[in-house]
Amino acid sequence: MSRKAPVSDAPTEIDITEILARIPHRYPFLLVDRCEDYVAHKSIVGIKCVTANEPFFQGHFPGYPVMPGVLIVEAMAQTGAVLMSKSLDVDVGDKAIFFMSLDNCRFRAPVRPGAVIRLAVEVTLSRRDIFKFKGRALVDGKMAAEAEFAAMIVETK
Repeated sequence: MSRKAPVSDAPTEIDITEILARIPHRYPFLLVDRCEDYVAHKSIVGIKCVTANEPFFQGHFPGYPVMPGVLIVEAMAQTGAVLMSKSLDVDVGDKAIFFMSLDNCRFRAPVRPGAVIRLAVEVTLSRRDIFKFKGRALVDGKMAAEAEFAAMIVETK
């Protein structure tokens, strides 16, 4: 009787070390702390732990800090970029993943310090180096934002 490792499409976890290897963003613009439930070419969930120390809270808004909506959308896009990079095994040394479009973006609730945002991103279409996504930002199971967006791989050298 032989024993083989099971072949699985089971979702996998992606830690911060791999995120840093897959996308070029860095502090203060890296907006994904880890990813979970990654399924190649299909879906991923990014996690962003929002702290009171985020640099944007100083001016947005003093006395009632709220994470800017554009940064929530950027966090979704970065999560999609991690999905693309891992699915296509992109060589980040000479390629980058660029945001292409944003449609049907809606903000449903403010995101405040202490929140943990679950960035659920699913692929709606993929053709070679272009992916289209549908993303949802959830805090405590409630929708904070949603959007459809696209990204493409670009040669940087």
